[in-house]
Amino acid sequence: MKEIVRQKLLHHLNHIKTSVKWVVFSIVSGLIVGGTGSLFYFGMSAVTSFRENNPAALFLLPLGGLVIVGSYRLLHDEKDSGTNLVLAAIHSNEKLPFRMAPLIFLSTLITHLFGGSAGREGAALQLGGSIGNGLGSLFGFDEKDKHIMIMCGMSAAFSALFGTPMAAAIFSMEVVSVGIMYYAALVPCVLSSLTAYAVAQYFGVAKEAFPLGQIPDFSLLTAAEISLLSVLCAGISILFCILLHQSEHLLKKLFANPYLRIFCGGCILIGMTLLVGVRDYNGAGFSLIERFMEGNAAPEAFLLKMLFTAVTIGAGFKGGEIVPSFFTGAAFGSLFGTLIGFSPSLCTAVGMTAVFCGVTNCPISSLLISFELFGYDGMPYFLLAVSFSYMLSGYYGLYSSQKIMYSKYKTNYINKKTQ
Repeated sequence: MKEIVRQKLLHHLNHIKTSVKWVVFSIVSGLIVGGTGSLFYFGMSAVTSFRENNPAALFLLPLGGLVIVGSYRLLHDEKDSGTNLVLAAIHSNEKLPFRMAPLIFLSTLITHLFGGSAGREGAALQLGGSIGNGLGSLFGFDEKDKHIMIMCGMSAAFSALFGTPMAAAIFSMEVVSVGIMYYAALVPCVLSSLTAYAVAQYFGVAKEAFPLGQIPDFSLLTAAEISLLSVLCAGISILFCILLHQSEHLLKKLFANPYLRIFCGGCILIGMTLLVGVRDYNGAGFSLIERFMEGNAAPEAFLLKMLFTAVTIGAGFKGGEIVPSFFTGAAFGSLFGTLIGFSPSLCTAVGMTAVFCGVTNCPISSLLISFELFGYDGMPYFLLAVSFSYMLSGYYGLYSSQKIMYSKYKTNYINKKTQ
């Protein structure tokens, strides 16, 4: 009897020890990644401001591309697959080199400095994941614990840059294997996310928020209109994923040499920018969302943003695809609301949420990020948007290393990678 009691006591002590370990290291991760993310935020703000004040910087985009490829060659990381490698490191034990952090940091700044169309969250996930994995290696963690550290770092970086700690905490657990969440990482990711958020706020990183104003009453008619928008956004998310993946394959086929590919890609982007006559599609474009909420979206804006982003990422420039997906969803939602005469601000928010859900296959994170960006008053609309978009976006996704563990249509275990 005494031996049983002793074993139970030792068992509980080990649990307490493990819990304390994760509290300490998740906070450490949040502090380090939060500081790095804040630095990255201010770097992004600086290069974006410079580009907007110096329009001629666009013409240096091909040369900036050569610097990016050269940097990856110099550090022997030519086969870098970006965020896909971070996801693969969690469920497939792929090696996640620490050099990914400085490389993605600098190359994303270069991409935005000269006008490539990309986001910042891809850099955030790679920065956070690489730093988290590095911390795990430094402190001698085993492979399973390193995976949790990677997720901690991803949550921290996402939280610091977007100011959405709830969504950031869940996103890193949900995005890896859709349908199965690593709940062992819940406390570490939550603490890391909240710590990084506090660090970012301390340094003055602006929190993203878009007040919706007056929201139409929820009724059968408004529910039907939002459901229609959500169904269309699911289609937009599929199109976006196809364009991104096919442009990469096409450009690699046309230009096997990475230097030539990124140089020609930069030239194509210059030509596209001059052809459309505006600079709205260069950079991340997050600042245009307020304009879309007022109903001022050009009819072609959502399609042009997808094309600009597809060429940018496909050519080898660095950044992310999530903010461009926000832009695309916001522009399409605004257009939809204007055409049918239904609250452009709400339709913009629903479009952002639905397209984000469709391209990431992360319904819980999508719902949380909609609350953090737009408030809780639009909850029934966001709930509809997430549900329809997740179901109807099929098995497409931004990240080819992402796995869909369970069917979206039946309670079947399928374990397949996204298309």
